[in-house]
Amino acid sequence: MQNRKKRIAIVVMSDEHSGVAMGSAGHPWIKTPHLDAFSASNTRFTSAYTNSPICIPARASFTTGLYTHATRNWCNGLPYTGRPRGWTHLLRDAGCDVTSIGKLHFRNEVDDTGFTRQLLPMHVVNGVGDLLGAVRDPLPVRHKAKALAEEIGIGESTYTQYDRAIAAESIRWIQDHAEQDNWVLFSSFVAPHFPLIAPEEFAALYRLEDIPLPKLSRAEDRDDHPWINALRDCFRHDSYFDEMLRKRAMLSYAGLCSFMDWHFQQICDAIEAAGLAEEALLIYTADHGDNMGTRALWGKSTLYEESARVPLLVRAPGRNMRQVVATPATLADVAPTLMEWMGLPAPAEWPGRSLLSIGESRDDHQRVAFSEYHAAGAETGAYMVRQGHWKLIYYVGMAPQLFNLAQDPEELHDLAPGGEHATVLKQLTVELRRIVDPEAQDRQAKSDQHVLLEAHGGRDAVVRRGGFGATPAPGVTARFA
Repeated sequence: MQNRKKRIAIVVMSDEHSGVAMGSAGHPWIKTPHLDAFSASNTRFTSAYTNSPICIPARASFTTGLYTHATRNWCNGLPYTGRPRGWTHLLRDAGCDVTSIGKLHFRNEVDDTGFTRQLLPMHVVNGVGDLLGAVRDPLPVRHKAKALAEEIGIGESTYTQYDRAIAAESIRWIQDHAEQDNWVLFSSFVAPHFPLIAPEEFAALYRLEDIPLPKLSRAEDRDDHPWINALRDCFRHDSYFDEMLRKRAMLSYAGLCSFMDWHFQQICDAIEAAGLAEEALLIYTADHGDNMGTRALWGKSTLYEESARVPLLVRAPGRNMRQVVATPATLADVAPTLMEWMGLPAPAEWPGRSLLSIGESRDDHQRVAFSEYHAAGAETGAYMVRQGHWKLIYYVGMAPQLFNLAQDPEELHDLAPGGEHATVLKQLTVELRRIVDPEAQDRQAKSDQHVLLEAHGGRDAVVRRGGFGATPAPGVTARFA
């Protein structure tokens, strides 16, 4: 058990930082020295996943401890409003100070989302968000996707400026509250989310000639799944790329990962200087990953490792956690972790489990990690089950995919066709159906999204209005296309 004087927890979240994009996770050239050093002396969960690979659903699961089909925040047009209540409400109502600094991506600052205060918050555009992401039957063409290819380079963006402000405010908060007890700080950054514009000092860590092309970026090298083809036809990012631009994009993404790595170290230094390193629970994670050009896909929205897997690093003073934990975990496990650390019971209906107890136990290869996707570019609902070294991706109305991540960590060989692994496929499908009825929830998601669109003039009106790409930093106006 912990032998500590204070109950303090700090969660640092990045945005779109893939769980494979760290040196400690085995990435061959992306430089994250501070996260790697933290991993080496604390606990790294090697099989950690988002519960939905897009901002609003992922952040709703993180906040409530529930899966997306329970919160019904299906897409970026259905932001979290404070219902269902989450760990933020429970801790605050028990007398804990719960402060957020930075990106939340909820509906607005007015809704009671459980925080004692919100500093420098980013919320969805106009309190509404990305309505175009709710258009799924049929899928639209996202013309704003071209902006990703146009906004690549070296320098400062409104996002990097915002992240610098988040870091400075977080450091001040830690310094000012070092003597206080019973508080949780949620420090939430935007990097390495696009636009792929990296500050010069971090871009300079890389040479363009050393950067390989993303795997399966050439059409002749891949055998695409129909669901992925539909996603790529909706988000035509890659049609604006050539090989050199792909390398430049990856250099910028890597630079932004290093930029985020540097911010994490600043917060670690502030914790150390405040004398809290042996007191405070510290968690680093991301809301979801990024495809990084693999399969000619950019952004998130898939259940492949690059997009669905997230970094998950934990320092829990006084707990006997192992350094490397292979038990599958998800963002929904953070909520019960915070409840346990702060000395309160977690609600029985939460599907997650405290990372503290997971990290102190032997690897559980029977535990299931679950993720789902019902948002922009999803022709039908998509679901992921990870158990042991097996991974199922289940698409409603389409053939599933099956991967053996021990033998094929790059997910190059779909083992579902041919029937050779029918038993495994059946077992994982049973596990999926223990969690959710995929067909029923696909219908529910599309029904909720239809109601949303009708409330805003209908599908055609929303498509005519267009999309705006990424939510702008506070004070910046969204531009639709």
